[in-house]
Amino acid sequence: MKPLKKIITCLTAAACLFWIAGTAQAYEATTGPTGVLKYDKGKAFEGYTLFSPQIGSKTTYLMDMEGNIVHTWKCDSTPGLYAELLPNGNLLRGGRVDQKKLIEAKTGKRLHKKDFKNYVGLGGFGGIVQEIDWNGKVVWEYKMAEPYKEIQHHTFHRMPNGNTLLLGWEYMTKEEAIKKGRDPKTIPSEPVIYQGASHDGFWNDFVREVDVNGKTVWEWHVSDHMGTGPKKLDFNYVLPKPVGGLYSNFDWSHFNTVNYIPETDTIVMNSRNLSEFYFINHKTGDIEYRWGNPSAYDPKAKKPSWYDNGDQIIWGQHCVTPLENGNILMFDNGSEAPETRHSRAVEMDPKTDKIVWEYHTNHSNSFYSHRQGGVQRLPNGNTLICSTHGGHVFEVTPDKKIVWEFVNPFVFGKAKCVIDDDEGALPYKYHDDSMWGMLHRAFRYGADYPGLAGKELIPQGYVSGDDCPRFFRDFKSGSTLGTKK
Repeated sequence: MKPLKKIITCLTAAACLFWIAGTAQAYEATTGPTGVLKYDKGKAFEGYTLFSPQIGSKTTYLMDMEGNIVHTWKCDSTPGLYAELLPNGNLLRGGRVDQKKLIEAKTGKRLHKKDFKNYVGLGGFGGIVQEIDWNGKVVWEYKMAEPYKEIQHHTFHRMPNGNTLLLGWEYMTKEEAIKKGRDPKTIPSEPVIYQGASHDGFWNDFVREVDVNGKTVWEWHVSDHMGTGPKKLDFNYVLPKPVGGLYSNFDWSHFNTVNYIPETDTIVMNSRNLSEFYFINHKTGDIEYRWGNPSAYDPKAKKPSWYDNGDQIIWGQHCVTPLENGNILMFDNGSEAPETRHSRAVEMDPKTDKIVWEYHTNHSNSFYSHRQGGVQRLPNGNTLICSTHGGHVFEVTPDKKIVWEFVNPFVFGKAKCVIDDDEGALPYKYHDDSMWGMLHRAFRYGADYPGLAGKELIPQGYVSGDDCPRFFRDFKSGSTLGTKK
């Protein structure tokens, strides 16, 4: 009998169950199974889940509720950072550009690897967004990657009119920053080396809207809205150096979301570092609403301190998503919260400024992502949550019951039945609290989704491998816990 077959057989024994039941991503265990861990049929929203492993993989996967892969897209680059399925059946996907090739093309010089440094090493850089048809053909693309000028990062959004919103960073010298009001004492005197790049100037966020021909039809720049007060972004609101990276200096605002509300012609943006999101008037460019951290702009607001959140509500959040009911859903990382370092999904009402629903686990080891993360409100009212750093995706009902759960099995493009701490987790010198199976966002699409109409969705094998145990099924059939024979 093959070793993995023995694993399935021995699930009837409590000792074996203890060995396989824990996941390094889901609760305190160093070894655990991958794939679909739980599937409560009848309560979960039926459909197909799309995900793109971030590290060492160029493939995007679509799988059914039981973890069977039904379609894949093999792409030219690793994701920057995720993909989503459009109503026309095409994939809209961010890609990570080769900065070495870009610099060689601009300078006309060939660079030796040992002498090369990226021109930007900020977390989340991509550089290209592509629309890819069902058969893997690129039918549209937009590249935003020019050395020491600009680069697309984190996110993108296809608007109802066919235009595409792209989030980018643009370069600003230290001298220009001082003219804009930046306190010179907060600017490093020497270049800062981070993630393979030498940084000696600021990377400020901006949003560009392009049409189907790639023509720019609208832009919004953080640098045009610097100042103090509720309608401005304070260039001198900086995070403490121990937060890490370049957050206290050259990557001071670090946006990670761009979205659109067509009913009010509103652009939605989100700042990870300022811990607040914004409603931007698409016509005027004005900041009409902001929520999450009053101390970022109001001198009367109580700032966070030791074990005291002050007036700050959210911490390093991602994936700010408008809902049909007018509320906003987001992934609140909680990574630097003084009172409780715990991730959660949060729904708030902009009309009242109040949180109306949230989900977090009782123990932070069950659900926590130091950075990144995604949320999606499903048609049946459930919420799909992507806890990035664990490669952990789960579905929760409005009354906070888990009805579907999944752990990404792909480590450097190869699926594994189980992942342990030695081979599955990144050492802290590379990233805090992360697994190699990181997923930036995941999306669920119902069988009636227009983008799946007429598509052949035949199971091609289990996501972790056909020899791997299917935990959601084998645990139920093999376990004797809580039952009597």
